[in-house]
Amino acid sequence: MPQPHYAEDPSGLPSAEQMLSMSGLDFMRGILDGTLAAPPIGQTLGYHLAEVEDGRVTFRGTPEFRTMNPIGSVHGGWYGTLLDSAMACAVMTKLAKGSIYTTLEYKVNITRAIPIGTEIIAEGVVSHAGRTTGVAEGTIRDAATGKLYATGSTTCLIMSGT
Repeated sequence: MPQPHYAEDPSGLPSAEQMLSMSGLDFMRGILDGTLAAPPIGQTLGYHLAEVEDGRVTFRGTPEFRTMNPIGSVHGGWYGTLLDSAMACAVMTKLAKGSIYTTLEYKVNITRAIPIGTEIIAEGVVSHAGRTTGVAEGTIRDAATGKLYATGSTTCLIMSGT
């Protein structure tokens, strides 16, 4: 798998015209294969796109010291960001050319602490993609053992981008 390349400034991110000219699945595949820049949030928080299928996306990441909260564990926002990325990008794979989406709401349930340095897989799977809404569920699991660290759900608004 190619290493993601991250935009160094906003001019390096895919343009609205690029995004609207392709289906959401093709857009996500472009990020995966490196023809489109990955968003900088992944570099900042230590995760990257790993798999893209129709209605399913996975990210891999490893929480580091910089993701800790004041009590010494992985910040809940890290779980939330990974799940939001996985679930919303799964919805993105269902978008037709010319469509956009935004997250309306998401919920995260943390089931156990992720030890710092543990590689995880965050998976998002679409359960519904209609004309105006997309719904997906997500999990964060240990990449080596499959141990469950968190679950989530999201509802996204699907709109015309034109």
